[in-house]
Amino acid sequence: MKAKRIIIVANTTWNIYNFRLNIIRKLIDEGHEVIVMAPVDKFIFYTETLPQVQHIPIRHLYRDSVNPFQDIRLFLEFVNLYKHYKPDLVLHYTVKPNIFGGFAARLLGIPSVAVVTGLGYSLIHEGWINRITRMLYKFSLPYHRKVIFENIDDKKLFEDEGLTLSSRSMSIKGCGVDTTAFSPNGDGRKEGLIIFTFIGRLLYDKGVKEFIEAAQLIKSNDHIRFWLVGEIDKENPSSIRNDDLMRWIRDPKIQYHGATDHIRKFIEQSDCIVLPSYREGMPRVIMEAMSMERPVITTDTAGCRETVDENINGYLVPVKNSKALAGAMNKFIALDTEARIKMGKAGRIKVMNEFDDRLIANHLYEALQNCWNGKK
Repeated sequence: MKAKRIIIVANTTWNIYNFRLNIIRKLIDEGHEVIVMAPVDKFIFYTETLPQVQHIPIRHLYRDSVNPFQDIRLFLEFVNLYKHYKPDLVLHYTVKPNIFGGFAARLLGIPSVAVVTGLGYSLIHEGWINRITRMLYKFSLPYHRKVIFENIDDKKLFEDEGLTLSSRSMSIKGCGVDTTAFSPNGDGRKEGLIIFTFIGRLLYDKGVKEFIEAAQLIKSNDHIRFWLVGEIDKENPSSIRNDDLMRWIRDPKIQYHGATDHIRKFIEQSDCIVLPSYREGMPRVIMEAMSMERPVITTDTAGCRETVDENINGYLVPVKNSKALAGAMNKFIALDTEARIKMGKAGRIKVMNEFDDRLIANHLYEALQNCWNGKK
């Protein structure tokens, strides 16, 4: 098979480093040339371990900008870049690359794929931004040879609303998790303590408020702790307010550990990872926790529900329901040590069978092959 030149586009280099290295490595291993296009941030160091990759900075991609003139500049930048590098296929991730990169690829007659990694703030919340985003998706998605979703609920939503056709769409379970890096090596849990941990950006849409409210509903006990791990994403409209955070952490059983690049350390020290999100593409931190044999509690919503077999590797609770979340926590507290360990091991097995990043990369690679071969 003739080697292809593949461009991968995302809205941040952070996104590339954290979620796309598996497909990049797969493409390189299969003998293809990979060019990555994304705004440069501190995670550009990924190129040191992948010297075969050429990283091209995108200068006009501002993920939260609603300025139409800025978006026109982004579209023109994509046109110039694609015209210069002449790829055989472009793989787009996140909203603006999917839309404006899709328009540019269509204009130049370049095959392209859109990966919808989740609805994001613009589609979760009603308003004019929601309506414009839907309209742009409706116009741009037909220009892609394939539209890939990270969960079956998002796929169905886009099809039901006429944003894409079922014949052009498919679902692949997220970006996967490195089951070697996130392995159950050692046990950092402290005997006599139960630690529930929220890990992620501190957004109201991630269910941070419900996590805190549930913690406050749990009967006071010196042996139970609630950890918050993550950064305040000030650019996101759903970001928590500083005064809320200050008020929450006055409670001695709630500890805020700030942002971290060492998630494994906190998963290892936790007994249960909790993500009461309103909606996800596919919750990476839940898969990482399962891979490290930690039980999980998350919401019965898009993306999240695909990670949990109820009472087997964790619990599902309704969205925006602090009382139900507290009930699930109490249910976990009532388990003996052997039952918690069994639940964690079941999660690891599920990850190995469904979410291993090599398995996900293989599924995605097969879809890309079909696209550059002209198949649906």
